[in-house]
Amino acid sequence: MGRKKKSIIFENIEVVDAGARGKTIAKAPDGRVIFLTNTVPGDIVDIKTGKKRKAYFEGKAIKFHKYSEKRVEPVCTHFEHCGGCKWQFMGYEHQLAYKEKEVINNLVRISHLDLPEVTPILGCKNTYFYRNKMEFSFSNSRWLTLDEINSEESIDNRSACGFHIAGMWDKILDIDKCHLQEDPSNQIRNFIKNYGIENELDFYNPREQSGLLRTIMLRISSTGEIMVVIQFFKEEKEKRIALLKALFKEFPQITSLQYVINSKGNDTLYDQDIILFEGRDHIFEEMEGLKFKIGPKSFYQTNSAQAYELYKITRNFAQLTGNEVVYDFYTGTGTIAQFVSKKAKKVIGVESVPEAIEDAKLNAQLNNINNVEFYAGDMKNVFNNDFIKIHGQPDVIITDPPRDGMHKNVVAKIVEIAPKRIVYVSCNSATQARDLALMKEQYNIIKTQAVDMFPQTHHVENVVLLELK
Repeated sequence: MGRKKKSIIFENIEVVDAGARGKTIAKAPDGRVIFLTNTVPGDIVDIKTGKKRKAYFEGKAIKFHKYSEKRVEPVCTHFEHCGGCKWQFMGYEHQLAYKEKEVINNLVRISHLDLPEVTPILGCKNTYFYRNKMEFSFSNSRWLTLDEINSEESIDNRSACGFHIAGMWDKILDIDKCHLQEDPSNQIRNFIKNYGIENELDFYNPREQSGLLRTIMLRISSTGEIMVVIQFFKEEKEKRIALLKALFKEFPQITSLQYVINSKGNDTLYDQDIILFEGRDHIFEEMEGLKFKIGPKSFYQTNSAQAYELYKITRNFAQLTGNEVVYDFYTGTGTIAQFVSKKAKKVIGVESVPEAIEDAKLNAQLNNINNVEFYAGDMKNVFNNDFIKIHGQPDVIITDPPRDGMHKNVVAKIVEIAPKRIVYVSCNSATQARDLALMKEQYNIIKTQAVDMFPQTHHVENVVLLELK
């Protein structure tokens, strides 16, 4: 049996920066970086190290000698245990500064790019209650805090409805009030949980693969429409119907009440039949007069108000006059494509998820938009010479890839056909920087702007405009 490595204690260390994935940074006496999870830049702390790597440590502050002026009091009672809002104890203006700094560092350090114009990061007007979609999980063995474990009180009720504890797939933190989605989100979740407890419905146990109540998905659109999807592990018809009826009676404002019976090992819904119980099987989002039909499996930016700001920046960077052929890569449900369509000659959207493309086509019909076309397929396979021959040479390419960025073959093809303008929207500036480095011989970066979509977290979007040299 291997010997456990001994932890090291560093005393009176100043936390100097915030880095990737929401971690803060300090320096050990030997110059090595220490990544921390429970501090704010400006704190002076004693640190107990956990993992020790060749070039850095990972640790946790165990004693605070001085608290940073950048600190604020977290508003959420679950903050200490819930990993959803890691930066809630940092003032919002400082969150924005570190997000912007990370984006610029990635572009300059990874790609060695010249940034002639960096527009200041766009903050979010609503720093709480901004998400339009939330998912909660049930458990019959809720996660206990250290205080609860050490107390002598008997804990009879272990039922929970909330979030997974980070790194623990089977542990659920019970949530009383979440500050990420506007009400009646909290009331609906708590009603379902309390109904389940009072009526002795079994809460799910992932290890034993047992129970009845499994997950809740809540969508609340910018138009005020509400969708609730309850996932049951098995069918118990009388209990299911009684719960759904009680929920709809208590919240008659629910636009769409649906359910799914899912007895497979994971709780993803994309391969499941979702059944309508009350109302309609969709809700609507609205943006600048455009309507978007949202179903249980639809993708839509989870911050509706800030998505509008992001899309306005994207459209502004594209500088469309009405004569351009635009390719919209990784189009999702075609939101950006439709948003820019009235200023373009034609927009071609491509997305790998067939269901998303079906949504995009339906939304285009709903909005009477006739100059957009959507295609499903893997980008590196779809985007070829035949595709370009059919749809024409693009004047502008808008690309909004997933966190992994664009496939190198897609980047190579873009460079080969050389559109005069590229607008690159990214949720991961590190992979964005990597892709931009492959294009810097042919393209100049004209401007870049970070957009904060997720206050209280380290996540940030970035938009870059490139023009052909």
